[in-house]
Amino acid sequence: MEVKKDILWRVYLCFIGIVVLSVMVLGKAVVIQKLQGEHWRSMSDSMHQKIVEINADRGTIFSEDGQMLSTSLPQFDIYMDFKADGLRDKGGKVYNTYIDSFAIAMAGYFKDKTAKEYRAEFDKAYAKGNRYYSLKKKISFEDYKALREFPLISLGKNKSGIVVEQTSKRIAPFGLLANRTIGLSREYVNSDGKVRKMNVGLEMSYDSLLNGRSGQRLVRYASGGAVPVQGFEVEPEDGKDIYTTLDINMQDVAETALLRMLQSIHAEYGTAIVMETKTGKIKAIANLGRNGQDTTYWENDNYALRVTEPGSTIKIVSFLASLDKGNVKPGDLFEVGSTGRMQVGPRPITDAHRMPKPVLSIEECIAHSSNVGMGRVALKAFGKEPTEFKEYLDKYHLTKKSPIDLSAIPRPSVAPLEASHGGVMNLVTMAFGYAIQVSPMQLLTLYNAIGNNGVMMSPYLVNSIRNNGVVIKQTQPTVLEQQICKPATLEAAKRALELVITEGSGKGVFKDMPFLVAGKTGTAQVADRGIGYANRIYQASFAGYFPANNPQYSCIVVIRTKAGSGLYYGGQLAAPVFREIATKIYSMYVDRKTPKMYEGAADSTSYFYAGSSTGIKNVLGFLDMRYVDSLQQNSWATMYATNYKRILQTNVVKDNLMPNVRGMGLRDAIKLLEDMGLRVNARGSGKVAVQSIQPGAPFRKGQAIVLSLA
Repeated sequence: MEVKKDILWRVYLCFIGIVVLSVMVLGKAVVIQKLQGEHWRSMSDSMHQKIVEINADRGTIFSEDGQMLSTSLPQFDIYMDFKADGLRDKGGKVYNTYIDSFAIAMAGYFKDKTAKEYRAEFDKAYAKGNRYYSLKKKISFEDYKALREFPLISLGKNKSGIVVEQTSKRIAPFGLLANRTIGLSREYVNSDGKVRKMNVGLEMSYDSLLNGRSGQRLVRYASGGAVPVQGFEVEPEDGKDIYTTLDINMQDVAETALLRMLQSIHAEYGTAIVMETKTGKIKAIANLGRNGQDTTYWENDNYALRVTEPGSTIKIVSFLASLDKGNVKPGDLFEVGSTGRMQVGPRPITDAHRMPKPVLSIEECIAHSSNVGMGRVALKAFGKEPTEFKEYLDKYHLTKKSPIDLSAIPRPSVAPLEASHGGVMNLVTMAFGYAIQVSPMQLLTLYNAIGNNGVMMSPYLVNSIRNNGVVIKQTQPTVLEQQICKPATLEAAKRALELVITEGSGKGVFKDMPFLVAGKTGTAQVADRGIGYANRIYQASFAGYFPANNPQYSCIVVIRTKAGSGLYYGGQLAAPVFREIATKIYSMYVDRKTPKMYEGAADSTSYFYAGSSTGIKNVLGFLDMRYVDSLQQNSWATMYATNYKRILQTNVVKDNLMPNVRGMGLRDAIKLLEDMGLRVNARGSGKVAVQSIQPGAPFRKGQAIVLSLA
C-alpha cells in the first residue's frame, strides 16, 4: 500500500505541474495576442525587407532652339513615422510640443481640413504607432518647400518622422502645340472597359532613352507601409534629353492657321506640315481633330501619317513618271473635251470643273487639275505595261512606310497594276488620285524633293540626343534619292507647279504675294474607315514649296470636311491655310525686311513674355486681362498667346541646366541666374532676346553668361 500511495502522489504532482504549466502557456498566449499583439506584429513586419526600384527622372523633349516641349515636374508623397524615436523620446515631448502648431500650419496652407481635424487624425495615428501615415500625396515642389518650413517638420526627419518619396508628372509647357507628335500620355478605353494610358509620338518612339535606368532601394516593411533603409540605395540613371527639329514659332503659325479654317467650316480634322527643303527637318507638324461631338479641336491623332486617297496632289507623280519614261514630252497636248466628261481607256472620267479649252498641254493639265488630261497622260505612257508605273511609285517612296523617326507608321496601299487584276483601270484611276493610299508626309517628301532640285531628303524630327547637355548622338540629313528624275523632267515639273499659282487652280488664292509659290491643289471624295463616296465627305489639300525661285521650306495642308460641307475644294480650304503659313514664315525667317502681307487677326507669335509668375499675374490682374492659368508651380512662368488665348504656363527650371530666360526683363533674368550661381553680363535694353548659353545646356557655378536685350 505504501508503494501505491507513493506512486499516486508522484502522478498527482506531475499532473498538477502539467496543468499549471498549460495555464501559464495559455495565459502568455492571451497576453501576447490581445495585449501585445500590435507590438509583436510591428516587430515581425520590421524583419521583412525588399529591394524596390527607384524610377529615374524622364528626359526632356526640347524644340530646336531649346524650349521645353515635354518635361517632368517633381511630385512628392509625404508620410510620417509616428513611432520614430524623436517623436517618442521623453514621453513624446517633441510630439506634444509641436503637434498643435503643426496642425494649424497644415490647415492654414492646404485649407482642406480644420486644425482640430488634423490634430485628431495625428493623435489617432500616434496612439496606434502608425509607421507609414500618409500625410499628403502628389504635392508640387513649391508645396513641399513650404511644408519643410512647418513646425515639427523643420526639426528634420529623425525628430519629425517625415518620410518623403519623390515621383514625377509629365507636362507639356506649350499645351496644344505639336502635342500628338511629342506624344504625351493619352487615355483610351481598353477591351475590359477600363481607361488606360498609352504613350505615342516621340514619347513612345524614344521611350527607353527618355526613361533612363531605374535605381534600387532597400525598404523595410513596417506596420502600415514600407520605410526606406538608409544607406542601402543605388542611384537611378536619368533619361536622355531629346532635341527636336520643331520650331515653336512655325508650329504656332501652322496650328493657328489650320485651326481657324477647321473651325470656320466645322471640319472633321486637318493636318499641316512644314519641312526644311535642304535638310528634311520637320519644322512644324499640326494635327487637329474634332474632340468627340464637341466643337473644339485637339491633337488627337497623327493625321500627317494617316494614309488616304490623296486626290489631285498625286497628279505630279503621273507627270514625273510619264516624262521620265520618255514617251511623253514637255508641251505634249492632250484632249480634255469641252464637257468635263470623257472615256479614257476603260474608265469614264469626270473633271471637277470645265477646262479653259478642249486641248491642254501636259503642264496645263497639272495647272488646271484635269482628271481627264492626267488619265490620258498615264494611259499613253504606261497603258501597254501598267506594272512599270509601280517602279516609279517605288522610286518616289510611295509604296513603303514614311522613314520619319516615329513608331507605328501606317503602310501605304496601292491597287494592283497587273493586267489580270484590272491594271489599266487602276492605272488611269491612280493618275488623278484614287486607287492609291498615301500619307501627307509621303507626298510632302516628294514635293520637297522637287523644290530641292530633285534630291529627296528623309524627313526627321530629332536633331540630337543629349545627356546632361552633352551631345551623344547627332542626326545628320539623309538622302533617300540623289535624283528622283531627269533634269528636263524636273524643270518641267517646276514650271507646271508654278503655273498652278499663276494661271491655274491656285491663281485666286495666291495673287499679290510678295514671293512666288509653287504647288498643287487637291480634292478627293473620301471612302475609308466606314465612310463611302455616297457620304459626300471630301479631303481638300495643297502641297508645295516657297519661295519658288529659291525654295527654303515645303508645306502640305490636308483638311477633311464634314458630310455635306458647302466648301470642299483644295483651292478653297487648304490653299488659304498654306498661304497664311508661307507668308508668316517667309516674313519671319526668309526675308525679315519684307512687311507681312497677310492681313487678318493679330499674329499670336507676337505675344511672348516671361518672368516671375507672381509679377505676370499682378500685371494681368491690374489690366483686367483674362488668361488661362496652366502653371504647375509658382516661381517662373511664360505667357504665350496661342489661338488668341493668353496662356500662363510654367517656365521649368532644373538644377545644373541652363534655363530659358528669353522674353524676361533684366531684373527677373538676373535674379533667376544669380540664384543659380551664374555671373550675368547684360547688353542693351528691353527684354532678353539672346543668351550666350543655350537653354538646356549644362553650366558650372560661377560661369559667366551674356544676355542681349532688345
